[in-house]
Amino acid sequence: MKKHNFSAGPCILPEEVLNKASQAILNFNNNNLSLIEISHRSEPFINVMNEAKSLVRELLNIPTGYSILFLQGGASLEFLMTPYNLLSLNGTCGYINTGIWSKKAIHEAKSIGTTLIIADSSDKNYSYIPENINSQEQLDYLHYTSNNTIYGTQFKDYPKTDSILVCDMSSDIFSKKIDVSKFGLIYAGAQKNMGPAGTTLVIVKDNILGRTGRKIPTMLDYTTHINKDSMFNTPPVFSIYVSMLTLKWLKGKGGVEYIEQINNQKAQKLYEEIDRNVLFKGLVKDKDRSNMNVTFKLNNKELESVFDSLCKTVGINGLKGHRSVGGYRASLYNALPLKSVEVLVKTMQNLEKNNK
Repeated sequence: MKKHNFSAGPCILPEEVLNKASQAILNFNNNNLSLIEISHRSEPFINVMNEAKSLVRELLNIPTGYSILFLQGGASLEFLMTPYNLLSLNGTCGYINTGIWSKKAIHEAKSIGTTLIIADSSDKNYSYIPENINSQEQLDYLHYTSNNTIYGTQFKDYPKTDSILVCDMSSDIFSKKIDVSKFGLIYAGAQKNMGPAGTTLVIVKDNILGRTGRKIPTMLDYTTHINKDSMFNTPPVFSIYVSMLTLKWLKGKGGVEYIEQINNQKAQKLYEEIDRNVLFKGLVKDKDRSNMNVTFKLNNKELESVFDSLCKTVGINGLKGHRSVGGYRASLYNALPLKSVEVLVKTMQNLEKNNK
């Protein structure tokens, strides 16, 4: 039986994507060569790269004037590339601190130049999204993390700013409609809603580059990768291919608009049970609850072993909360079927039934 995979990352992938990817490892395009053996500069892989970029542009309705890149290093490298490419020598950048990943991004930006914390939710262990964010400072850019996988919070609207808006969308990109024109830079690790770890999607507005006045190391310069079509060095072929397959799957299902409806249904069903069931409690402010990562706990810790056993019996995997938060975390990424949420809800109800 396929397990109900609520792991926070790497993400669950559609079965058809896994089947096609496994076949490509053995024999890609019936050429009797493996995908991971062929040259990244060969026509078969160039076609993969072009299709992946085309799908990104179509699914997110990206306007002209933006470049799409598939890079390496994860979001962690983007924490450094962002200030290198956007923070001018005598300028200031702003960050909204809503979790560990934004905190890491802030650390990297401070190593490059003047960095301001515009809003911060660390005072309550990142259990909410700061309200009324309206940056009036003269900033080269304002950075935020759209969804916080560890804490289970998610921005429901874009921060207001006259500066270039930058977003780490690693854990909710392609899960809902976004207006790319609001942003100068979007980046996202593949391992949440796209594919296996190894590549990072970058969407950057071309006219914001080359304005910092600083010397940028070659590998950290976005223009390097734009000029070389994401192939300045050998790209992560397998991760890009699986991401392409996943985006193709998403398009076939009806695109981002369709999957957003399904994701809303999954999140609503689980949050309704958390709020109804006297044994459980949500960990974040209601209005800031994430549709991707649902965090909750048992009011009686002595029942944790019983609940864990019930989950194991029905094939629920990856539900344990992050060590900094505790409790439980159900990640509802695109490929997780509604049925898996229904199994989790039923398990929570069974626990309540036997422990009133």
